Amino acid sequence: MNDQRAVSSRQLRLRTRFMSASHSLLLLAAYCLLLTFALTGCKSTPPPTPLDQLTPQQTSGYQYFQSHCAQCHYDRQPDPLHGPSLISLYKKPYLPSGAPANDERVTATILHGRNLMPASPDTNPTDLQNLLAYLHTL
Repeated sequence: MNDQRAVSSRQLRLRTRFMSASHSLLLLAAYCLLLTFALTGCKSTPPPTPLDQLTPQQTSGYQYFQSHCAQCHYDRQPDPLHGPSLISLYKKPYLPSGAPANDERVTATILHGRNLMPASPDTNPTDLQNLLAYLHTL
């Protein structure tokens, strides 16, 4: 009877170790999968609209961007220049400042400035609308 208890006890310990190891492997696999999604899926946004596919209004906005904004902001690469990159500006819920990513906040930033960005209160309304149309393509 003692031999039978010893075998049962030994089998129980082996089963417990096996289940613990299986549980650990399952947790490790789940963690790796979650980490993979966090590193790849969360940061992926659609690329900007190719320049040759812009509408006339967006093309005017692109030209305005090149002459007034490109000296401080990149529009088609994620790295900051002097100011933050504007790629995917409207594809994220918030601007780099933490304000909502919408036309009202972007317009206010352009017209009134913010931190190191100078104000441009004399921006022509048509130029502003063209610029916003272009920024939406990024």
